[in-house]
Amino acid sequence: MAWDFSTDPDYQAKLDWAAEFVDTKVSQLDLLWPHDVYKPMTPEQRAIIDPMKKEVRQQGLWACHLGPELGGEGYGQIKLALLNEVLGRSHWAPRIFGTQAPDTGNAEIIAHYGTSAQRARYLDPLLEGDIVSCFSMTEPQAGADPGEFTTRAVRDGDDWVINGAKFFSSNARWAEFLIVMAVTNPEANLRHRMSMFLVPADTPGIDIVRNVALFGDPEGEGSHALIEYRDVRVPADALLGDEGDAFGVAQTRLGGGRVHHAMRTVGLAQQALDMMGERALSRRTRGRVLGDMQAVQMHLAESYLQVQQFRLLVLNTAWKIERYNDYQKVRKDIAAIKVLTPKVLHDVAQRAVQVHGALGVTDEMPFMGMILTAQSLALADGPTEVHQVTVAKQLLRGYRAAEGDWPSAHLPPRREAARAALLGG
Repeated sequence: MAWDFSTDPDYQAKLDWAAEFVDTKVSQLDLLWPHDVYKPMTPEQRAIIDPMKKEVRQQGLWACHLGPELGGEGYGQIKLALLNEVLGRSHWAPRIFGTQAPDTGNAEIIAHYGTSAQRARYLDPLLEGDIVSCFSMTEPQAGADPGEFTTRAVRDGDDWVINGAKFFSSNARWAEFLIVMAVTNPEANLRHRMSMFLVPADTPGIDIVRNVALFGDPEGEGSHALIEYRDVRVPADALLGDEGDAFGVAQTRLGGGRVHHAMRTVGLAQQALDMMGERALSRRTRGRVLGDMQAVQMHLAESYLQVQQFRLLVLNTAWKIERYNDYQKVRKDIAAIKVLTPKVLHDVAQRAVQVHGALGVTDEMPFMGMILTAQSLALADGPTEVHQVTVAKQLLRGYRAAEGDWPSAHLPPRREAARAALLGG
C-alpha cells in the first residue's frame, strides 16, 4: 500500500529553485511587458529572455511535458502538476519554461501525430520557443460544439481546400502556423467527421477579419481572431493524423492540459490568498488590524479551504491519469477540476478585493485581472455547464436504480431486517 503526500527531495529542490526563479526574475517580465507574452520577441526582450530560458534548461525544467527525444524531461502528470503550480504565479513563466498554451498542446499533438517532415518544419522551432502557433477550432455560430461546425476541407487532386470561418483563434496574428479543424466527411458520425490540418500562416486565403480583445486589454492588443478561410489550399501532407481523426487528436492536447491549467490556477489563487493575508495584517481600521475582524477572518478561512481542497483534487486527478494512462477513465475528475478552476479563482480573488477595499478594484492591484481570467476559464475548452453535465453523467454510471418502490436507504425495512438478523425475530 502506498499513501504519501510528500515530494521526492530531489524534485522538491527543483521546485524550490523554480519558485525562487519565478518570483525574483520571471515575474519582472510581467511588470515590464504584461501584454507581450505571445508576441515575437524584440531584440531587447530576447537579450533578457534567452538567458532565462538557458537557466531553465540547465536545471532540467524546460518543456517537461515532452519526452527526452524532444528535448523535455518526460515528467508524469504529478510532477507536471506541481511544477505548473509554481508557473501559475507569473504570466510569463510558462513561456520561459517552454510550456505556454496553446503552443504546448500544439507541440504535443504534432509530436504524437505529425510526420517526420511536419515535426522538422513546425515542432522544432516551436519547442525552441522561437515561434508561436494557433489552434483554430471554434466557430462563430457554433462556439465549441463540433456538431455544429461548418468549416469544410474538400479534397481536390493532391490538395485540400479549406473554406469557412473560425472564431477565437487565439494568437493567430502572431502565429507562424495554424492547426485548423475542418469537416472532411459530413456524412460520417460526429467522432469521424472532422480532420486536423497544419496550415502555414502565410497561406493565401487566410483573412483575419478582426482581433477581438478581452475586457481591459489595451486598444489594438486583441489576440483572439475571427478568421475567414477562403479557398485556402494546402497539400495532402498537411493532414495532421488520420483523416477523420480530429477528435482523437484534440483529446491528446486537452486532457493533461486541463490538469496543468488547474494547477496554475492553484498557484494564482494562492497568490491572491497571500496578498489577502498580508493586507489583513497591514491595514488598520477602528483601532485594530483587519485580521482581527471576524468578517476578514472568514474570508481568509474560506479561501484557504477552497484552495487546499482544489489543490488536492487536482493532484489526485493527476495521480489517476498517471496510474491508468487512460484519460477516459479519469474523465469525471478532469471535468470536475475544469468546473472548479474558474470558481476557486473567482471566489478567492473577489474576497481579496473586499479585504483591499477600493484599492482592490484599481489597476494598481491584480485582482480584477484574476476575476476576468476566472470568467475566461469558465468558457475556455468548453463552458462550465458542459463539464458539469459530464461529471453528472459519469457519476451516475456508478449507481443503479433501487429495487421496488422505496429507496434502498428507507429505514423501516432496514430496521426490520436488522431486527431479524440480530434478534432473531
